[in-house]
Amino acid sequence: MSEFTVYPAIDVREGRVVRLHKGDYDKETSYADDPVAVAESYARAGARWLHLVDLDAARAGGYTLEPVLREIVDRTGLQVQTGGGVRSAGDVERLLEAGATRVVVGSVAVREPETVTGWLQRFGPERLTVALDTRTAEDGSWVLPVSGWTSVAEQDLPSVLGHYAADGLRHLLCTDIGRDGTLAGPNLNLYTMLTRSAPQVRIQASGGARHVPDVRGTRKVGCAGIVLGKAILEGRLTVTEAVAEERV
Repeated sequence: MSEFTVYPAIDVREGRVVRLHKGDYDKETSYADDPVAVAESYARAGARWLHLVDLDAARAGGYTLEPVLREIVDRTGLQVQTGGGVRSAGDVERLLEAGATRVVVGSVAVREPETVTGWLQRFGPERLTVALDTRTAEDGSWVLPVSGWTSVAEQDLPSVLGHYAADGLRHLLCTDIGRDGTLAGPNLNLYTMLTRSAPQVRIQASGGARHVPDVRGTRKVGCAGIVLGKAILEGRLTVTEAVAEERV
């Protein structure tokens, strides 16, 4: 099998490590007051990567975690993919300069695909991760909520993925909003569809993972990685157990 990467996640809101239930900002659970300390614990447990999200900026714009990002990189040596509120090429450049290995681009990737295609060309496909957060509509289609999941884009998931796959995208993070923070298991049907429709893109699964079999399941259907949040924070799955699956 190809290389597989585990991304322990730290979502930050008002300086605290939190998780939302299905993306609802009114259904927040707080887990820790020090994101850097949490990142250090993940590094000690064997993580190579960290997924860092600025939840405040995801809704309002304007990434605010540069000091946290710099400190995490300096103190842990983790490779960090991070985003939330990234709206311009200047934002991307700023986060890369602050130590990010990859910058996660969400809402703007849906609203302005030609702009983000330009960023792929400017910064290179290894420096960006396009994040497409999705949920099923009443007609069964996969729609794309944006702006912290407060509105829905006109384009659907397959059409946006097709655009980026044709333009050289290397890394895609896809979160099933209906599973996010639920510990209900990842949507393997969704990830099977994505990996088959764009085999050249390295798909990161996100939403619902509970235990090691879920990690293995996403790898089995062709995902190149998985983002793990609530399961680790609640002790249902350890970072050590998860990253051991990278070497299987």
